[in-house]
Amino acid sequence: MFHSTASGLLGPVIVLNAWTLAMEVWMYAVNIPIFRRIKFDNTTTKSQLDAQTPGYARWKRDNYNHLMEQPTQFYAIALTLAIIRGGQVESLDVLLAWMYTGTRIIHSLVHATRNVLMIRFGLFAFSSSLLATMVARAALALL
Repeated sequence: MFHSTASGLLGPVIVLNAWTLAMEVWMYAVNIPIFRRIKFDNTTTKSQLDAQTPGYARWKRDNYNHLMEQPTQFYAIALTLAIIRGGQVESLDVLLAWMYTGTRIIHSLVHATRNVLMIRFGLFAFSSSLLATMVARAALALL
């Protein structure tokens, strides 16, 4: 299998981090004007705030939160693969990492714009299978 340097795995990690920051900016740009118009205080629960907020604004908040969940596993396993392989990663590792990153970005766009649940679910399931494959490859590399 073709080998490249560990930096091949760092590209997808950096891109997904940059995407997360872009989603954060988008989330604030949409939600801050809405928050200025609605009434809430420090005792307002998330569900109460959600009830006062249009779906298109909630979707961006929810997606940003989702980018703090499973992608953290991706960051850990991508860096683990780079370390386990002694800085020489296999091209399949890099391909899986880019596919995961691309799928998560597409998932974000679907979630933040149209929020079509079955499309989101399919993208999430696919990205999870990519992540599971990366985990399996890291485990096998230890053998």
